[in-house]
Amino acid sequence: MPVITKITQQKRDPERFNIFLDKEYAFSVHESVLVKFALTKGMTLEDWSISDMVYEDEIEKAFNRALHYLGFRMRSEHEVKQKLLESGYGEAVVLEAIVKLRRLGFLNDENFSKALFETQKKTSGQGPRAIRQKLEQKGIGKELQEQILNDYSAEEQVEVARKMAEKEARKNRTESPQQKEMRIQNALLRKGYSYEIIKEAMASIDFEIDEDEWDEVSQAIGEKAWRRYRSKFSGFELHNRVKQSMYQKGIPFDKIDAFIEKKESESDE
Repeated sequence: MPVITKITQQKRDPERFNIFLDKEYAFSVHESVLVKFALTKGMTLEDWSISDMVYEDEIEKAFNRALHYLGFRMRSEHEVKQKLLESGYGEAVVLEAIVKLRRLGFLNDENFSKALFETQKKTSGQGPRAIRQKLEQKGIGKELQEQILNDYSAEEQVEVARKMAEKEARKNRTESPQQKEMRIQNALLRKGYSYEIIKEAMASIDFEIDEDEWDEVSQAIGEKAWRRYRSKFSGFELHNRVKQSMYQKGIPFDKIDAFIEKKESESDE
């Protein structure tokens, strides 16, 4: 059976030690493995014990790799597992490393999920459907998803969605009320809110605009449609295409007619 003839500390990584068996370098281990197996010069090693040491060292390597990965931000167990597997560690080693990370408090899916929930809600204004999708992507189980999202009351959803809607309503002065309302509704749908929550959140927003604003909006939408169609159509067909486009965007008929008349007069000049 091999005998440990020398143990030296590595210069580049003081936490690792080189093990020499029968005067030849055999393997290296982390300091924790050295202590766990009480390795000393003159110790005789069984073949199975060497395998155990190498296995324990792999777990320690995976553990430290995970700590480095977790140093950038919180991660779910699923994320850490995938990262370690991608790094070439075997599944048994990865699972052992995760158990150790969990035991020492470095991994906690409940705390991770709560933090992600608060971030998505407060920073991004996400609704429950979008947050659930995010939790699923991070490998969080259904039961924990429900537990986290149960704290997101309908009243709070309406308040968060309303603030987002008000912010969106202040954008783009050249939209018609219909366009603006549709844009905000679609934005909130993408954020993961239900139609009921969106309807309630938008109820307090005044989409009406005054006469001067209507003129500005009609002009902007009309000019855009005119530029789009004038290279392909002319005369009645051009006017008809522009009218359809403006009507679909919520421009009143009198504003559409006024715009077309203006364009006709420009053409006559």
